[in-house]
Order: sequence, then structure tokens, then C-alpha cells
Amino acid sequence: MSWGTELWDQFDNLEKHTQWGIDILEKYIKFVKERTEIELSYAKQLRNLSKKYQPKKNSKEEEEYRYTACKAFLSTLNETNDYAGQHEVISENMTSQITVELARYVQELKQERKSHFHEGRKAQQHIETCWKQLESSKRRFERDCKEADRAQQYFEKMDADINVTKADVEKARQQAQIRHQMAEDSKADYSSILQKFNQQQREYYHSHIPSIFQKIQEMEERRIVRIGESMKTYAEVDRQVIPIIGKCLDGIVKAAESIDQKNDSQLVIEAYKSGFEPPGDFEFEDYTQPMKRTVSDNSLSNSRGDGKAELKFGGKSKGKLWPFIKKNKGATPEDFSNLPPEQRRKKLQLKVDELNKEIQKETDQRDAITKMKDVYLKNPQMGDPASLDHKLTEVNQNIEKLRLEAQKFEAWLAEVEGRLPARGDQARRQSGMYDGQTAPTVNNCAQDRESSPDGSYTEEQSQESEVKVLATDFDDEFDDEEPLPAIGTCKALYTFDGQNEGTISVIEGETLYVIEEDKGDGWTRIRRSEDEEGYVPTSYVEVYLDKNAKESALKMASKQNEREGLVSSQFFSLQDGKTLKGTDRWNGGFLWVFITLIWKLSGYARAP
Repeated sequence: MSWGTELWDQFDNLEKHTQWGIDILEKYIKFVKERTEIELSYAKQLRNLSKKYQPKKNSKEEEEYRYTACKAFLSTLNETNDYAGQHEVISENMTSQITVELARYVQELKQERKSHFHEGRKAQQHIETCWKQLESSKRRFERDCKEADRAQQYFEKMDADINVTKADVEKARQQAQIRHQMAEDSKADYSSILQKFNQQQREYYHSHIPSIFQKIQEMEERRIVRIGESMKTYAEVDRQVIPIIGKCLDGIVKAAESIDQKNDSQLVIEAYKSGFEPPGDFEFEDYTQPMKRTVSDNSLSNSRGDGKAELKFGGKSKGKLWPFIKKNKGATPEDFSNLPPEQRRKKLQLKVDELNKEIQKETDQRDAITKMKDVYLKNPQMGDPASLDHKLTEVNQNIEKLRLEAQKFEAWLAEVEGRLPARGDQARRQSGMYDGQTAPTVNNCAQDRESSPDGSYTEEQSQESEVKVLATDFDDEFDDEEPLPAIGTCKALYTFDGQNEGTISVIEGETLYVIEEDKGDGWTRIRRSEDEEGYVPTSYVEVYLDKNAKESALKMASKQNEREGLVSSQFFSLQDGKTLKGTDRWNGGFLWVFITLIWKLSGYARAP
């Protein structure tokens, strides 16, 4: 089966067919090129999708990826990103192995096809030229034969005519001979050209054309084979990345199987546990017998008869705390005192760990500088040891600063850990803060504690809730308390406005009674009259103490302490508004009286 023998007369059709084959090849190249563009676009979209849902650094969203479900989602995003990379590999391999190679082959194919058909046209033109020569010699031979016949007929006519001279007859005879000779020559020429043409025509149809057409056939078959190989490569490029894509999918499945709902639930506990104990049981309030009513919503919400501010438990209105209670508004305190105990402990522990890492980093740097200095001392040509002294001093200062900072946070951490109840001790779940209080009070106090989305709570709100409960207890326990006697006098050196609740305003030069001296907090308690007393800055007054009156006040406080018997084992910390457990935190009856009187002046208890 050969185009040269079977299609010897289909030169034009073969030319059209081979051009169509090249067009098909170029169409396939265009198809593969568009596929690579689709793969690149798809990979880009997958990468953008993965990047879009990646957690932002240093954000709350990044903290959420502690949960196993979020970790699995993050693994899915990473595997999707790797999956996108495999599509980029497909695009790159198809471009390099198919598109580029076929484009180069098409150019070579066009040149080869052009060469073959040029050779065919040249052979075709040659045979056409030979054919024209043959036709020309044939027409000339035919013409000469006709001229010879006419000359012969003319001679015979002249020879038969008696009226024609002998000279005319001879002339006619010679002319007929010349014509016959020309005809013979034309015949010989025609015969020679005919033989030559037949030879060339045989070579053309049985040698040249078959050879050219065979080359064209081989060229076309190579084109067909090449496009088939390209299609195989097209499939192999996809097949090569299937194992890696399978690993990506296996990674997603493995991440999904690693999700642990119990672990996530435990993380929620660790993230939002406040450390507070749940409230106790409600106590029965018997209204049928005359008895001292326990603290309840009704007693708290009733207004005081002495004109003091209402204490509405859980209400929105907030009275001002006395000057020594800290309020944290706006920025987060350095000691994280705005957080519940458990959350505060975690934050402090995290801060301590960060500081220890910084200390270790600075220590390693110091050791490296020290080693370098030793090298300089042993080999002075390498550098000046004194040039490292400044850096070494700076690093030592940083270490000392970080250690002091770590000690500060460790002290706060120890304080918080000392206050937190044992986690496994179920017998101590009832907080001592609620001992001696009725159930409604405890319940409302627990409800009044407001938490923020990150597990923190507003310190001012929690302080007020505890203050209101304790203030009511103090009210009930000290309704019959006698006013403290004066222990001296004082003279106002400057004018003080006394705008905060619990303070009293004084005018420069005014003389007042001292009922409680400065305990180191910078405030002195004074009295103008029986119903007008409060605190003023110690630096604003000049105090004149009466020694005998002071001793009497201490004795009175001791008797009051014995009478009350220290019925409660928990007290309220004036510094941070949190419950302090144990009588060892506050020793001495004088401090008990001091706390009680402070609450009375702050407006949370009834006046004596």
C-alpha cells in the first residue's frame, strides 16, 4: 500500500490532505494550551481559596485553631494548597512536553512538506515541458508531411502537363524532393523526442512521483504517530500526579479522623473556666416568726431610711467605691486582675513562660558574647575584647530586667494559685464567701457576674456584686455598733473638696476630730460632727493625737471584736476586690472594725 502507486494522479488532493493534517495538529496544540491555562487558573483559584481561609497571624482567629476540628480544617486548607500545586505541575508538564514540542515539530513538518511538494511540482513541470516538445515535433512532422504531399502532387501535375517546360518540371521535382527530405527529418526528430518523452514519462510515474509521494506518506504517518504519542503524554502527565493528589486527599481524611470532640470540649473548659465556685442551696425564710431576716432580694432592694443610696442587687446604677478600691477601665491591667481566677492564672503562666524564654534567649546571647570575648583574649588579632564589654553589659541589664519582671509575674501567679480551690476537692465546692448568706443572695450574685466573650469579666461589676453582699452582712452584724471615739484633733493645711464617696471636704485652717489615724495608705479618718465624718489625705492635715484616747479606742475595738467573735472566716480584699480566705489574712480586731467603718462611710451600709 503506497501512495506513489495508488495515488499517482492525486497530487493536488494529497497536497490538501497534508495541509489538513497540519491544521489538525495545530488544533490539538491549541487544545492542550487552553488546558494548561485552565489548570493554572484552577490552581490559582485553589491557592487563593486556601489563603482566604487561613487564620490571620496575631489574631483571635489564630487562637481558635487549638481545637482539633479547626486543626483539621487548617490541614484541609494546606492539603488543598498542595493539591493546587499538582495542577500547576500538570500545566507545566503539558506545556514543556506537549505544547512546546509539538509547536517545534509543526514548524519542521511544514518545511518538510514544502520541500516534498516543491520537488513534485518540479518533476511535474519537467514532464509537462517534455510533453510540449513532443507535441511541437509532432505538429511539425505533420506539417512537413502535408507539405511533401502537396509538393509531390504539384510535381506530378507539372510532369503530366505537356505545356509546361522541362525546367519547370525539374524545379517542381526538386521542390518535392526537398519537402520529402524535410518530412523525413521531422519524422526522425519526432520519433526521437517521442522515445525520450516516453522514457521520462515512465520515470516520472514509476520513479519520481512514487518516491515523492512515499516521502509525503511517511511524513504524514510520522505526524499521525506524533499526535498519538502526544495524547499518551497528555494522559501520563495527569497520571503522574494522581499518587500525590491521592496523598493530599489521604491527608484530608487523616485530619478529619484526628478530630477529637472530647478534647475540644476540654479546651472549651480551659478557655472559659472562671475559677469561681457555684452558689449554694437556697435557705428557707420563715416569715411566721419574728426573726432577723437573712439577706434577700427584697431586703437589698428596700431603700434605707437614713437617706443613704439604694442598694438594688443586680441593678444597673453603680455607686462609687471608696477611694482605695481599684477600678480597671479601658486598658487591660498588667496583672490581668480583670480576668476570672482561672483565666488570670493561665494568662500569668503564659506571661511567665514568655519571660523565661526571653531570659533563656538573652542568656544564650550572653554566653556567646562571653565565648567570643575569650576568643579575642586568646587571639587579639581577631578583635578587641573591650569592644564587647558594652554589649555584654547591655545583655546583663536586659537579663536582670527580665528576671525582675518574671519574679513580679511569678508572685502574682503564686497569689492566684494560692486563692484557687483544689480542682478535685468536691467537698470544698461551696465557697466560704457564701457561708452565712441566704440562697437568693448567692444566686443573684452569681447572675450579676458579667463575662465578656473572651472569658474575662468586668472587675468593677464583680467588685460591686461582692461589695453589696458583704455590705449587707456587715449592716446586719453592726447595726448596733457604737461610734468610734476621737483619738485626737487635726488642722486642715489645705482645702480638700472630698468629691468621692467616703471622703469629707475640709477648708484650710479648719479644726476637726481624728477618729482613725493613717494606716499607711495615705488617708486619715476625721469627724466634723456626729453625722459628718470621712477620709482626707494625710498630707492635707496636721494631726495631734491624744495618747489616752487612742488606747481607749483600741480597747473598745478589742471588746467589739470579742463580742462579734469573728463570725466569718472570709474577708473582702480592699486592694483588688476579691475574697480572701482564712482569719490569718486579717489579724486583730482593730482591722475588723476598720473594714466595717470603711464600708459604712462608702455608703454600702447604714449609718450608726
